[in-house]
Amino acid sequence: MTKHSKGSEIVVMGDFNYPDICWMSNSAKSIRSNRFLTGLADNFIVQKVGEATRGSAILDLVLTNSDDLVSGVEVAGSLGGSDHALLEFIIQRKGAAKHTKTQILDFKKADFRKLRETLDEIPWTEILKGKGVHDGWEFVKREKLKAQLQAIPMRRKHGRCLKKPGWLSKELRFKRDMYKKWKKGEITREEFKHIASTCRDKVRKAKAENELRLAREVKSNKKGFYGYVRSKRKTKETVGALRREDGEMQTGDRERGELLNAFFASVFSKKENNARPEEYGADDSAGETQPRISKEVVQEYLASLDVFKSPWPDELHPRVLKELAEIILEPLAIIFENSWRTDEVPADWRRANVPIFKKGEREDPNNCRPVSLTFIPGKILEQIIKQTVCEHLERNAVITKSQHGFLKNKSC
Repeated sequence: MTKHSKGSEIVVMGDFNYPDICWMSNSAKSIRSNRFLTGLADNFIVQKVGEATRGSAILDLVLTNSDDLVSGVEVAGSLGGSDHALLEFIIQRKGAAKHTKTQILDFKKADFRKLRETLDEIPWTEILKGKGVHDGWEFVKREKLKAQLQAIPMRRKHGRCLKKPGWLSKELRFKRDMYKKWKKGEITREEFKHIASTCRDKVRKAKAENELRLAREVKSNKKGFYGYVRSKRKTKETVGALRREDGEMQTGDRERGELLNAFFASVFSKKENNARPEEYGADDSAGETQPRISKEVVQEYLASLDVFKSPWPDELHPRVLKELAEIILEPLAIIFENSWRTDEVPADWRRANVPIFKKGEREDPNNCRPVSLTFIPGKILEQIIKQTVCEHLERNAVITKSQHGFLKNKSC
């Protein structure tokens, strides 16, 4: 099983005769069945049959190392006098793999000093003084991306077979060199076998240490941990063909997008929030003013950005924003302040939804969920407003008397 699961996509179907396995809880009673379940889990193999195939037990299994490769598994009667049920399922073969054309930032060759010097020369206050929220944000984004293009080169995103494993070090690369020497007759076969055996032991230890490191750093580097887990799977889980209410399958990008959009729109709440920033602002009788967004608060949030988070497709990477915290905090503070006072948000910050598969049948659009991958400045503004409003209400808490004579502090 381990040998074949390391290859390409596989589908194995047959009578495995493990009647004591409960596939709902993924548990078993006997040692033999538990070993079988452990083998499936270690090789990321999933079982697709969910109904009994003989009596009340699931004995006939459909196993695959790619969850979206097999779909539509149904138990359909029996053949002749056999007490085993027939299984019908669809194997969805995909076309040839294409090399990615996605470009990402190459931070190994980045010149952050040049990036800071380029943006530090811009008089942000004078330029943004007469601009609105949308125009001001477009100017800041354009200048930032232009300077980033000059200081940080782009590279093609690695494919699965091209990316260097995290456990690979210089000491573990000599096996290939020794193999070449053996082929040239410079070393004997026995010497090469001894070197290869030693290298295998070192690779196993290096892999174990790398997995232990990822597990310990999961709180600070979740992207690295789950990226390693996904690398062990054979195919990337994406939203495939979707089925309309009339049963017709939709495979085109536009058709699937419209189908998902219709479903997401049907479940959105139609309640409107009529609260405006002015409600937390000035009180003429008390002579108070609306809370302001200071540069110190913006700098605090920029400095606490997680550099492992994914950027929006326009390459506003959190690592770049963190490196430029002291420089871009002034224009961001101006834009945040204008947005907070005018109740206006740039159009970029309102584009968010990315559909992913949740559970159940992959063809049903009801089993997909929208995941928000929003602009980082927009998320920072949300956090600042939440903190500012809460602090403002705590300082100006309204104390009222309840029906029972107790004092109730109305704060956030």
